[in-house]
Amino acid sequence: MKLELDVVAIEKPGDVNVILGQAHFIKTVEDLHEILAQAAPTSRFGLAFCEASGPRLVRRSGNDEEMVRLAERNAQAIGAGHSFVVFLRDVFPVSVLNAVKMVPEVCRVFCASANSVQVVIVSTELGRGIVGVIDGEGPLGVETGADVEARRALLRRIGYKL
Repeated sequence: MKLELDVVAIEKPGDVNVILGQAHFIKTVEDLHEILAQAAPTSRFGLAFCEASGPRLVRRSGNDEEMVRLAERNAQAIGAGHSFVVFLRDVFPVSVLNAVKMVPEVCRVFCASANSVQVVIVSTELGRGIVGVIDGEGPLGVETGADVEARRALLRRIGYKL
């Protein structure tokens, strides 16, 4: 058997968040659309799912055409069966992540991030699969007392802590 590794960079604007995962059924597209619309009704999103059997199409949906096209392009670049990509604007992934994980078809979430993301892909004679992700850059040090205060202030300013 031959095995090849590749890295695919997620293409996205700086103000957009991404969720990358794996699911197992064609109804994933509709279920993810419904859960995202319910969990964050004012958000704009697009999603795409790489079908792994049958016609093997990139299935897509969303409420924002730019986000849908972005998801479609990235899903095609990743090209891993049963993978899905969601792009979000006007909502943080933490606001929808548990809902996404609760979709019955979702097997795994690789990342939910605003950072630059690279997807590590493995290819065999059967197809492509996601091995993992590189989410942002590595640490430059350990936080100081001032950094702790800044972190706590940020979380309160954006409404995630009281």
